[in-house]
Amino acid sequence: MNPGLHRTARSAAGFTLVEVLVALTITAIALGAGLKAAGALTDNAQRLGDVINAHWCADNALTELRLGKQFPGTGEAEFACSQLGRDYRGLLRTQATPNPNFRRVDAVVMDESGRVLATLSTVVGRY
Repeated sequence: MNPGLHRTARSAAGFTLVEVLVALTITAIALGAGLKAAGALTDNAQRLGDVINAHWCADNALTELRLGKQFPGTGEAEFACSQLGRDYRGLLRTQATPNPNFRRVDAVVMDESGRVLATLSTVVGRY
């Protein structure tokens, strides 16, 4: 039997330690990137839920103002809102417009830390 042929067959039977380590490193990097992407998706889903809840709070505050059928004075007023078990704080900012028969009202909704989640604006007319 030829000794050179025997060595080639034996070396082709498995992987070297360096090849295994390179494969493990590539796999670890790919898994780490996948975990980071999954974490970012989870954070984005939570943020989207908070923004939707804040939008509902702002819309409810502006609807309540319209249903009151009273011409709002200028200034700021705070309100509280609870949506799906979460508490939010809000601020209604009322400003004069060039036409004295209308007021601009901004509903700003914040989370517990004071970060603004949503702002909705409307114009309310004199009834």
